[in-house]
Amino acid sequence: MSQDHSTIVKQLPNELFLPQVVALLNEGHTVTLPLRGRSMRPFLEDNRDKALLKAVDKPQVGDAVLAELTSGHFVLHRIISIEGNQVTLCGDGNLTPDPLCRLEDIRGKAIGFYRKGSNCLDSTDGRKWRIYSWWWTRLYPIRRYLLFMLHPHIPYRFRKTKKI
Repeated sequence: MSQDHSTIVKQLPNELFLPQVVALLNEGHTVTLPLRGRSMRPFLEDNRDKALLKAVDKPQVGDAVLAELTSGHFVLHRIISIEGNQVTLCGDGNLTPDPLCRLEDIRGKAIGFYRKGSNCLDSTDGRKWRIYSWWWTRLYPIRRYLLFMLHPHIPYRFRKTKKI
């Protein structure tokens, strides 16, 4: 007799799923979060990579954090500055920062990433991640050109068009 061991996957909208993630973080759990979107390219990919999150007491510049920018709207982006209670975030693949948020809007911190289908965690405290972060944040002024070279499938609005 054969048993069916198929896996059922149910996707929930972020506005329903992420508050549950935040509740688990607040209870002291770590949470593995599948990544969606392209804002953390070129090193983290949509629907391929995962982040391991934990609650954070004192966020630091350079941390990749889960923040709630507005009620129910979350992003996993890097902190690029903290001034008083105001935090500026920007996705590694974004050309402009997010709207300002407050320290209390930060819900968790990435302590590592599972990339390219690997079961091996790339720790954010590890040498590889620290070197990548140091270089990538300093390349911000030329990031637009680097992203276009790394991902040549430039959106339609940036392509040259012929007039007929």
